[in-house]
Amino acid sequence: MLALLHTSSVHIPVFEALRDQDHPGLELRHLVHEELLIRAGEEGPAAVATAVATVLTSAVATGASAVLCTCSTIGGVAEACADGLGVPVLRVDRPMAAAAAVADRIVVVATVRSTLEPTAALIREEAAGRAVELRTLLVEDAWERFEAGDRDGYLDAVTAAVDAVRDADVIVLAQASTADAADGARTPVPVLSSPRAGLRAAARAVESRS
Repeated sequence: MLALLHTSSVHIPVFEALRDQDHPGLELRHLVHEELLIRAGEEGPAAVATAVATVLTSAVATGASAVLCTCSTIGGVAEACADGLGVPVLRVDRPMAAAAAVADRIVVVATVRSTLEPTAALIREEAAGRAVELRTLLVEDAWERFEAGDRDGYLDAVTAAVDAVRDADVIVLAQASTADAADGARTPVPVLSSPRAGLRAAARAVESRS
């Protein structure tokens, strides 16, 4: 069984649909903790390390063979909690970051400020010392639309921001909640999102332990 740590319930149908399409038979357990993102935004991701460790420990104790953190803000914190748990703990955006890191000019797009630096740091890590030109772009006011339940308006704002990017070899959508903006974008620049590749990696981790 794969446990997924979310900071919004909107991710549940996204990952359920991807499971049905790509990994039928994979058992998912969704753990939603919105307060982790709120606190990480206010105090920094490190402030939620103890709370994340508690959630992950509980998930393992109740049968999880692996855990996937779908929140890019706290993904690094979740990964760091893996030691001692005895199961793989993955962050959903690592495969995306690895794919982006081969490019020379990378633009990271996010709607939550606290997501920008963790995503940029992950891409630099995956670049393994190779010099890359990395820029970040915060889509102003988009998150307010998300919180208000205006998903279409949220995605429209992200899509417009993506289409306005210039001088880039790849665009990275830092949050799982923005993934559908990749389908609506008209830019010729490749646009990467995290859910499908992240779930694929997590499914392999579960299979390796069966």
